[in-house]
Amino acid sequence: MRAPIGDFDNARPAPDCLDELTGPVAAALRAWEGAVPADRVVYVDTDPAVADTAVFLEHYGLALLDESANCVVVAGKRGETTTLAACVVKSATRVDVNGVVRKHLGARKASFAPMDTATGGTGMEYGGITPIGLPADWPLLVDAAVVDTEWVLVGSGRRRGKLIVPGKAFAQLPGAVVLEGLGVPVA
Repeated sequence: MRAPIGDFDNARPAPDCLDELTGPVAAALRAWEGAVPADRVVYVDTDPAVADTAVFLEHYGLALLDESANCVVVAGKRGETTTLAACVVKSATRVDVNGVVRKHLGARKASFAPMDTATGGTGMEYGGITPIGLPADWPLLVDAAVVDTEWVLVGSGRRRGKLIVPGKAFAQLPGAVVLEGLGVPVA
């Protein structure tokens, strides 16, 4: 199979390689529902040494910048209550944590979650967190620009490998809320 974007040596439908994914991601693909079939999600094998976005894009070519997204975990606090959420924005942008995220979560303060919280809560590896397979009670905030992109490269739950997902599929993930302006240009 040829990957719909990028130049990858090894591309397969993600449901055909569940053993290469973390438990939560594999479970989410097994239970996948919606207008976009699970076999449209593509797994590509990549070098874990180049998993971070900037290094990855340099290694695999800058043409992927507009077709890649990052998934980050944020914590919104109001009083003694902390709400964890995941945010998906294009790689060329940053998450508007103190604007859009804080307001959407109804938090007085919002920040990126500590690495141990992000990895412990998701069951995924740092640097590979994906919106597929997140805890069911977490909001999933997705920038509208991601949904409007034909194919989007995101983490696979591990530092090795990535998923290529039809943009519109992000809107059908559990807990997904599509927001305009979630991703803001990097200054």
